[in-house]
Amino acid sequence: MPLDPASIPAWTDKYFLKTKEAVRRFGDRKVTYAVFMRRPVISAPRLAIDWLTEVAAARGADFQIDLVYDEGRWVGAGEPLLYVAGSFVHLVDLETILLQRLGPPCVAAFNAYTMCADLPKVAFLAMDARHCAGLEMAEMMAYAAGVGGARAKRKVGAKGFIGNATDATAHYFGEPEGRGTMPHAFIGYAGSTLRAAEMFNEVFPDDEMTVLVDYFGREVTDALAVCRRFPALAAAGRLGVRIDTPGSRFVEGLDPANSYAVLERHAPRAIRGYRNESELRYLVGPGVSAAAIYHLRDALDREGFAKVKLVASSGFDPIKCKVMADAAAPVDVIGTGSFLPQRWSETYATADIIEYDGKPMVKVGREFLFRKAKPAGND
Repeated sequence: MPLDPASIPAWTDKYFLKTKEAVRRFGDRKVTYAVFMRRPVISAPRLAIDWLTEVAAARGADFQIDLVYDEGRWVGAGEPLLYVAGSFVHLVDLETILLQRLGPPCVAAFNAYTMCADLPKVAFLAMDARHCAGLEMAEMMAYAAGVGGARAKRKVGAKGFIGNATDATAHYFGEPEGRGTMPHAFIGYAGSTLRAAEMFNEVFPDDEMTVLVDYFGREVTDALAVCRRFPALAAAGRLGVRIDTPGSRFVEGLDPANSYAVLERHAPRAIRGYRNESELRYLVGPGVSAAAIYHLRDALDREGFAKVKLVASSGFDPIKCKVMADAAAPVDVIGTGSFLPQRWSETYATADIIEYDGKPMVKVGREFLFRKAKPAGND
């Protein structure tokens, strides 16, 4: 999201503004900033660098940006992601906004990568926009999912993120527009899951269709009804059913005992040995569990609908994805916004000046930021 350069003073820390005025009076110097994170991340610097470049042009300044870790590379804790050199007067008031644009995408990209790498055969849809605090965050998170998904494709041959929910950020996934299924509100409006599918198909006859099937608590019954109503779409693999069952109840036909039985048939190793409470919930608990996914897949396959895609959503963060991978849950697509950082304190990027007019100098304890040889290769 663009920011009018004239607005920068209103959105930056006051002590940087006071420093700017003092340096104007006593004489400018060329400085070099090292920008780093305190935790391992995936490099996602494009939005920050683009912004710096725009501000430099608007100010008629020259910033030298040395990107140490290319976009999509793994970066260790405390390792400088990039160095920025230029006029102290023109750089000092940019630190606040620069760090805002760098830290959160790097952590979200790391999360997105781990999810895709754990489930390489699953396609992901970024459905984070509605959980973001404003348009700037929505852009950063979509960009991050694109970066993390691309790394997973490159490193482990994963399907990764194939799209997202909004047109504005679809380009980060190489798509012309956003993707979507249908919200619960539309099912309620239609009065039945089947009628919602019929209405959707009438308005968008050429589109693939994914139908939300948990509204009435009849995931299996309504999924099969939709498949029987649209056999051609089902046979062509152009029909999907999505479960977003809340954690307050089990999917139709399941309870704790039946959930264990489902996994005992399909993935017995997943439930043998120690599991903490969260892992057990993801495996056999209420909501969208591994057992629920197997249960619905079994019902579709028994009726001859093996080509109908199974889409799952509801709290698919890195931990839940890891558990689903352990259980080899037969899900085709996961819709998620849960790659968003859960501990926002981990997103705080930091910058320190390490050179004044070419002379190395940094506060004691940050000597590790001094320039080293650039890491080789492209991990």
